[in-house]
Amino acid sequence: MYSERLKKEREKRYLLQRDIANILKVDRGQYSHYETEYVTIPIKHLNTLCNYFNMSLDFVFDFTNTKQYKNNNDCIDKEKGSLRLKELRKDGKLSQSKLANYLNTTFTTISSYERGINIISTSYLYAICKKYKISADYLLGKVDEPKYLK
Repeated sequence: MYSERLKKEREKRYLLQRDIANILKVDRGQYSHYETEYVTIPIKHLNTLCNYFNMSLDFVFDFTNTKQYKNNNDCIDKEKGSLRLKELRKDGKLSQSKLANYLNTTFTTISSYERGINIISTSYLYAICKKYKISADYLLGKVDEPKYLK
């Protein structure tokens, strides 16, 4: 999902896992689990690394070869993210339950994302973006364009 491009960027800059762990304020072992995808990296940490390496989430997820978008916002916009997820679901004529079934989660989880209570998890974000060809950066409010990926 994201490990290959994160590791490549880290090594290209001659950084150790310990260096990245310090940036994220986690221990090296925890970061190692993120980089190998033994544990899914939280979206807030993934966003921190994307900003640090000047990469889009779409690039890290290998959805595009565009490393960074113009007019990129460093911060995840929780409000835009919740509205855009709801818009995507409604455009696709999906109920919250149907989307929850696709992601193998609960209706309550989808509802909490759409109400802005929680930011969507990394694995759910990846699955939604891959299936519906929508930009992760767009969905999280980091960019307004592109909305859809090829």
